[in-house]
Amino acid sequence: MNDYLILRELDEPISRDDLHGAAENSGEALEALRSEGVDIKWVDSEVLTNDDGEVTGTFCHYQAESEDAVREHADRAGLPATRIDRQGEPLAGEE
Repeated sequence: MNDYLILRELDEPISRDDLHGAAENSGEALEALRSEGVDIKWVDSEVLTNDDGEVTGTFCHYQAESEDAVREHADRAGLPATRIDRQGEPLAGEE
């Protein structure tokens, strides 16, 4: 599997409650994909907020067999995938 970093920019800010709902949709989409034999796993996410504390997006880390698997997950979960990049190697001295 490869490591992918996904930027999810939201058109409009959402609440933390809405974020939890999106996380539930994501989990359901992951389960469905894995049951179909797709190799994909969520690793972690960082939440982006504005000055009012509203959620404006996320940076997510997934391990997956392909970028297509990451895109399929986003589509099924109803989540944006503004940018998807493979994670590079750590910089020297950073681990």
